[in-house]
Amino acid sequence: MTLTATVTHAQQPPDVASKLDERLAASVRAGDSGTQRVIIRVASNGVPGLTNALTRAGNPVLLNHRSINALTARVPVAALNGLSHLPFVKSISVDAVVTAEQSSGDSTLRGTLGLPVQSPTGNRVGVAVIDSGLEPGPEFGDRIAGFYDFTRDGSAASPSDDYGHGTHVAGLIAGSGDLSSGKRYRGVAPKARIIALKVLDQNGAGNTSDVISAIEFVTENRDRLGVDVINLSLGHPIYEPAATDPLVQAVEAAARAGIVVVVAAGNHGVSPLTGLPGYAGILSPGNAPSAITVGSVKTLETNTRIDDRVGAYSSRGPTWYDGIAKPDLVAPGHGLVAAAAKLSTLYTDNPSLRVGDSYLRLSGTSMAAGVVSGTVALMIEANRSAFSAAPLSPNAVKAILQYTSLPVRDEQGVAYDYLTQGTGSVNTAGAIALAARIDPSMPLASWWLTSGVDEWTVIDGQIQPWAETVAWGAVLSEGPVVYFNEPAWTLNIVWGSADDNIVWGSADDNIVWGSADDNIVWGSSDDNIVWGSNIVWGNSLIGASDGTFVSWGMAADVPLLTVWGSLDDSVGSAGSVLTSP
Repeated sequence: MTLTATVTHAQQPPDVASKLDERLAASVRAGDSGTQRVIIRVASNGVPGLTNALTRAGNPVLLNHRSINALTARVPVAALNGLSHLPFVKSISVDAVVTAEQSSGDSTLRGTLGLPVQSPTGNRVGVAVIDSGLEPGPEFGDRIAGFYDFTRDGSAASPSDDYGHGTHVAGLIAGSGDLSSGKRYRGVAPKARIIALKVLDQNGAGNTSDVISAIEFVTENRDRLGVDVINLSLGHPIYEPAATDPLVQAVEAAARAGIVVVVAAGNHGVSPLTGLPGYAGILSPGNAPSAITVGSVKTLETNTRIDDRVGAYSSRGPTWYDGIAKPDLVAPGHGLVAAAAKLSTLYTDNPSLRVGDSYLRLSGTSMAAGVVSGTVALMIEANRSAFSAAPLSPNAVKAILQYTSLPVRDEQGVAYDYLTQGTGSVNTAGAIALAARIDPSMPLASWWLTSGVDEWTVIDGQIQPWAETVAWGAVLSEGPVVYFNEPAWTLNIVWGSADDNIVWGSADDNIVWGSADDNIVWGSSDDNIVWGSNIVWGNSLIGASDGTFVSWGMAADVPLLTVWGSLDDSVGSAGSVLTSP
């Protein structure tokens, strides 16, 4: 499922306030006469003033998002420009719709992850699944540790899932497999606790503001709920820079609180107009720097990794406006079988997706995110069992996942570029092995690896070398960087930040997305990157839009090229269709 919001560094025309995101700016330019649900971020202590201004104008506040100093309200489009000029208003974002999508296929999951029979199970690890809900049953038993419905008022309720997407994702994370022969469809962490937060309706759609409220609730009640991981298999197109995107900021706040946030990259890797692969399809909040953003791999129903391929639909980076290198890694996500919500829309309306009476077969980066969330639960359990004094930070978890990942190659044996696969495909067995040897209580800047580790994993009888790479922003750090308790792994450090005296590698270690043979031109007199006719990524990282099409790159002697698709909600663009990964 995906949530999408678009962000840019595009300079707005003089008649449109720069505090509006791309979609709202387009509505103002078009002279729309209706109202719009918006999320308004304000400076510190600005909430009372904004509340008064909205109330006086007859626009009551719908939600208060304390962690990001924001309010959700319904405001006339004609009033947005004036509202943006209030001195305490920092940004105004559309309360974008979030939705889900899936297709068919089949796969063996635990075998391709290299999990032995006696692997960790995620026991006592809490995973918050913010999605369409959860239908109780034998797959989850007594491990549903909480259910909260944010499509209503966020209060505790009896577990239910009228769409079915959340149940499937939760099944991939923590399903017991008890209803399948030999537990074939067991989840990655079958003893993990699930805290389900419903933000999507029976059609798989919901409001960004409800997702933010759910993230804030989990963050504020982390200890009471026992939450270690948040799974967000949803997204919306990016309409503004990550620094002003309210959904991104909610994710960043959760990461600063010590919660690992796993996000689906999106299913917008192919142009719906041309059928050709395209870049920059990452959805929000997949553009959150500190999130673990996950693309999808097709395993071709085998355990071996040799025949794995990145799904064409899997969204590629870079992210709109900021040019952040995403996804962070990829994971099995195509044709995965997991628990079905039998009373849901997906189950009743799609008999072809059913596997027996109790399971569904779905595909997408939503599913891949669930696999990684389950993997993180196993890593946390393994680390806690070995070292109980201090937990692994979200940044350390991401670094371990990237370092142990297994690079994926295409049909010609060529490794996919970093904007397609990140550092590689998740290596659950390897990530567990490394997490069990890292002592988070060791002093900063010291060696925290407690024993040697083989930098390869045997899967299906084949030795698979690790990537041994961490992508910090746009810089690749190779070598045993994860064997030290680096400042980069601490809380309150935004992943990829260059402002915290964290320097990785050298000028020679910058990420190169590919070569001319890949229809990717690297470097020119202006240090620009051009992906065929899809994207111009100028060194100024500027996006410009006429309200329908978005172009990147404003270098003086580089022509603007148009990214495929449009920004309207019905036509697919680089992340504009509101569907789930």
